[in-house]
Amino acid sequence: MTFPSEQLLPGTQRALLHRIATAQSEGRAPSLVAAVQRQGQTVWRGSRSCVDGHAPDADTQFRIGSITKTFTAVLVLRLRDEGLLDLDDPLEKHLPGTGVGGVTVHQLLGHSAGLGAESPAPWWERTPGALRPELADVLGEQTRMHAPGRRHHYSNPGYTLLGALVEKVRGASWADVLRSEILEPLGMHRTSPLPQAPHAGGWAVHPWADVILPEPTEDLGLMAPAGQLWSTTGDLLRFAAFLAEGDDRVLRAASVEQMREPSTPIESGDWESHYGLGLQLVRRDGRTLFGHTGSLPGFLAALWFSVEDDATAVVLTNTTSGPMIGDVAADLVKIVAEAEPRIPEPWRPLPGADAELLALTGPWYWGTRANVLRLTSDGGLEIQPLRGNGRGARFTARTDGTWVGLNGYYAGETLRVVRNGDGSVNHLDLGSFVFTREPYDPAAAIPGGVDEGGWRGLEA
Repeated sequence: MTFPSEQLLPGTQRALLHRIATAQSEGRAPSLVAAVQRQGQTVWRGSRSCVDGHAPDADTQFRIGSITKTFTAVLVLRLRDEGLLDLDDPLEKHLPGTGVGGVTVHQLLGHSAGLGAESPAPWWERTPGALRPELADVLGEQTRMHAPGRRHHYSNPGYTLLGALVEKVRGASWADVLRSEILEPLGMHRTSPLPQAPHAGGWAVHPWADVILPEPTEDLGLMAPAGQLWSTTGDLLRFAAFLAEGDDRVLRAASVEQMREPSTPIESGDWESHYGLGLQLVRRDGRTLFGHTGSLPGFLAALWFSVEDDATAVVLTNTTSGPMIGDVAADLVKIVAEAEPRIPEPWRPLPGADAELLALTGPWYWGTRANVLRLTSDGGLEIQPLRGNGRGARFTARTDGTWVGLNGYYAGETLRVVRNGDGSVNHLDLGSFVFTREPYDPAAAIPGGVDEGGWRGLEA
């Protein structure tokens, strides 16, 4: 079942148009283009322009700034999945001589390596990359702002290092690897390091007068992996669909899911914003959004998607500042998700179930706390507290008969079925916790034992 644009409710379409029209008008943007996607289909497009008859469309390129970082992160994770590196590897192992080689690949991906936010002057976004021909020119003399791994500190030079890492391991330029390993497989033919017509021009709008000034368009050189790319709403929707579901031609689903997990320490007072591996994570209006925002002189960009709502929004504009473009994209997701909630897929029985696994389902007790073990639709197990909040997790099978936690408190922990001599189940061992069929079952191996007097009432 798909949702072509003509099937969006008229009220939803008008609300979407009103939101971007307001953003373009109040933000005084020369032009703005947006699109929304559900179930892999574009369900709405809209644009506004200060020039009559010249509004951008889904094929018009804009510069997307730091959304480029997500592409670079995908390339690095491909190297990890191929066994060419580990995320815990120090950079020095694969890219020696940088002077910051002790930081890990994971820290660079999640902006917790403690590196500076920007390269040394002059302002790298408005000057040619040829001014910074070596990595030392990008990093400068003060390479460390914070101890690695201690806090999130956004770093553009950090992603320059990741781009150089890709080049070193692949033996090819970042741009060539990007094209062959992401853009071509996903059919993103309108995404490129340099602008290709039709494309928007970048403008600065005077803060106190309705006049504009053209912004320079520079090739960022070594800084390209941090913010070089140009793209379109059509291509970015394709990229978002990949980030939501994975694509074995580029990166498997488990790896893109890892990109969406918080990877850095949470800043005090900033509980609604996190960073994964090349992806920003935010909480807005009770929903979790994944994606990235971007800016370079003359351009602003935002891509947000909600996996739960199956809704993606892309917004691009050609102004240095003005519209709060991240808020606009989040609002487009909200409008569609609330006006036209996602229709669940039909429930279907499993194609089959292992009898031994089926016998494990049902209530289990950790001490006196009731939990429920269920089979999941993908053949795994899930344990959740019967009431209220508590420790729960999904599990996938290992080849040795144990199970490993995928999320929550028990992520990475081992679930093991402990059997009696006759093969019957005695208890479940989950990270050393004993789960029994009855609260403190005396027949099970309860640590500390069970009082011989058993359960009792209060004597008068």
